[in-house]
Amino acid sequence: MKKEAPLITLASYLPEGTYDQVMDFISYFKVHLTITRERQSILGDYRHPDGNGKGHRISINGSLNKYSFLLTLLHEIAHLVTFNKYGNRVASHGKEWKQEFSLILRDFVGKNLLPPDIELAVRQSMQNPAASSCADEDLMRVLKRYDAKKEAHYFIEQLPPNQLFKTKDGRIFRKGEKIRKRYRCEEVASQRIYLFSPVYEVELAD
Repeated sequence: MKKEAPLITLASYLPEGTYDQVMDFISYFKVHLTITRERQSILGDYRHPDGNGKGHRISINGSLNKYSFLLTLLHEIAHLVTFNKYGNRVASHGKEWKQEFSLILRDFVGKNLLPPDIELAVRQSMQNPAASSCADEDLMRVLKRYDAKKEAHYFIEQLPPNQLFKTKDGRIFRKGEKIRKRYRCEEVASQRIYLFSPVYEVELAD
């Protein structure tokens, strides 16, 4: 379910001091911004203008903490800027997008807008931005520190071997060994094997 975000309320989703800079992008590009309830598969989404008169559209999960919300919104704005320059001629997370995202992020670092740990992680990420903050494990670990605490919720990497855990869709898994960058986990019901990111958040199973 989506809800329209009156621009005056957007400030409540953003870190203090970032609203004016964000609004410069929103106003200049006439972005139709939608704040949604939590979506499991994506944090944010950009859609370019179509032939039906719709302009630039961005949607962001409203359940994100303020720093995750800001970075996700800037990620999508980078898609907008890349589309304006190159259309559909470049890869969605290719070198052109990485360059635009890094340029945008530069305007938000070195200004005491972000906590020191997030600032450091963002500066490191700027060298080669990942396709999402979830894909940047170091940045994800830092951003999660600012989430509201959830009882019995942990990253996969924090669980002991053979620990049973539950994913958001209710399925039960058993943690296995780490293979390269991901953990090999067995779904209890089907005995099928799935690979999980170390920073995928799960709930302990009873």
